[in-house]
This record gives sequence, C-alpha cells and structure tokens, in this order.
Amino acid sequence: MKRLAVGPMTTPEYNEWWVRRINDNIPKVSQENSQSIKKHLRVIPSELEILRQDFERKNTDLEKKIKQMGEEKVSLRLDIDVQKLETEKIRKRKNKAEEELSSLKTDYKKLRLPMRTAGLGKSQNSGELRFEKKMTKPIDGNRNYKKCRVSKLKFYNGAESKLEQD
Repeated sequence: MKRLAVGPMTTPEYNEWWVRRINDNIPKVSQENSQSIKKHLRVIPSELEILRQDFERKNTDLEKKIKQMGEEKVSLRLDIDVQKLETEKIRKRKNKAEEELSSLKTDYKKLRLPMRTAGLGKSQNSGELRFEKKMTKPIDGNRNYKKCRVSKLKFYNGAESKLEQD
C-alpha cells in the first residue's frame, strides 16, 4: 500500500478520503458476502480454452469414427474372403459339370454310331405302333375281338403307369 506524504498541498479531508477509498476496494470477510462472492465468482474460460475443448471433443468423435470404420473394414474384408471362397467353389462345380457334359457328349456319340449300324436307334414308339397294328388286325368272331380289345386296354394302362413312374 502506498503512503501519501503529507505536504502543504494535502488536507486532512483528502487524507480521510484517500484512506476510505483504499479500504473500500479491499473485500471484507463476512458470512453474507462469502456466499455471494462464491456465487458471483466463476471461471470464465478464454477463447483459447474454448477452442481447445472443441478440438478435443471433435478429436474424440473422430477417433470413435476411425475405430468404427476400422471394425467395418475388418468385417468387409471377411465378407470379401467368404465371397471369394464361394465363387471359387461355384467355378469348380461349373468346370466339373462342363467336363462331365463334354464326356457325356463324347460317350453318346460313341454309343450312337454302333446303335445306328445295328438298327437300335429307332424310337420305342415305332415298336409300339407295330405291336398296335398287329393287335388291331381284324379277328374273326365277336368273342376274339372283345379279348383283343381288353388286352389292348391293359397294354395302354400298363404303358401309362410306366410313364408315370418314370
């Protein structure tokens, strides 16, 4: 605290005023004032602190996003690996099926040639038609005709049941 030197220019009133002014600026401890001072006193963050807090908040958010994207990346890599394995299996099955088809075609061509030379290449329908013609030749007598008709119906029913089973 500064002391004012008493000189010819200072008056006692001025000295009293000076002492009161200095004492008015010093807060006095009292119970009423201590609560109000605590209420009124608060830390006001500077702009730098506010920017730092915003930066830290954004940084933590970005770290969370990076971690989440890393996990997604790992799961996507696993999905890619699974898809590659599945496509490889499908390609192998396709190649195997194509090989079997080509071998069946060559076997069919090899078997078809001897069947043509032996005359076995005709369809089964032509054989049935010949048999049908023999069955439908006019037979003397009404009784024989009915027997032929019944055997023909049995033949058709048997052929239909074989076709249904196949």
